[in-house]
Amino acid sequence: MKEAHHLDRRPAFTLVELLVIVVALALLAAMLMPALVKRKKAATRMNCANNLKQVSLAFRIWAGDSGDRYPMRVSTTNGGTMEWVTSGSVWPHFQVMSKELNNPNVLICPADNRKPATNWTTLTGSNISYFVCLDADETQPQMWLSGDSNLELDGKPVSSGTLNLWTNSNVGWTAARHIRQGYVALGDGSVQQYSSSKLREALAVTGVATNRLAIP
Repeated sequence: MKEAHHLDRRPAFTLVELLVIVVALALLAAMLMPALVKRKKAATRMNCANNLKQVSLAFRIWAGDSGDRYPMRVSTTNGGTMEWVTSGSVWPHFQVMSKELNNPNVLICPADNRKPATNWTTLTGSNISYFVCLDADETQPQMWLSGDSNLELDGKPVSSGTLNLWTNSNVGWTAARHIRQGYVALGDGSVQQYSSSKLREALAVTGVATNRLAIP
């Protein structure tokens, strides 16, 4: 008795059909990619703004326990950072607020390639994305308090250290981080998103002739 042999005929894609599928998937990916990139950028900006909101709150809580003065206006003998102001270093002004900030990760913008400090004792400028306005005053609500440090002056990126800005300084953002946009925490507790032109407008109404920024 002969055994019956059955051929297993399964449908298979032809080369043309396979190419059509590959092209369709590529087109679909190309259509979705801009939306995904846009969503990622929006999330990054939101996280940066939230970081600065926490920084602003930490400054205000610290000031509330120190006679309504920010660390930069309180001597080191009383737990402040006044003697550090002339050094241009930014890290001491954040380090003294370790209790209020809780975690040094909050000092890194998600769009920055810097790494957060592992703990507060090892904190340096290389672990910080945000500047500190050394002249910030609780009585001046429109003064800058802190913000993205990727600034440029007269078209050139600023260096770490003290940056003096006057009301008519040609300051703006570099293309890094938020693509010529940035965030600034004001003395009134708000966090504002500025373009370069809006940043210059905000500088003109801070209420003081000179703003000294400590750039990390």
